[in-house]
Amino acid sequence: MVASSAKDLVTIKDAAELLGVSEMTLRRWDASGKFKARRHPINNYRVYTRRAVLKLREEIRRATRG
Repeated sequence: MVASSAKDLVTIKDAAELLGVSEMTLRRWDASGKFKARRHPINNYRVYTRRAVLKLREEIRRATRG
């Protein structure tokens, strides 16, 4: 696993906004393994890499275009 700097990580709130889903949806996706979150080493909050969020957003956009 490649280390990410703090600027490359986004909170669950920011990830939800970028994806157009709720924070609860992201928690369910994490629990089911559909879109796993990393955990912040100090506070154990869910965080996501900006790259992974943007990749998923593009996949969602492609899927909804039909």
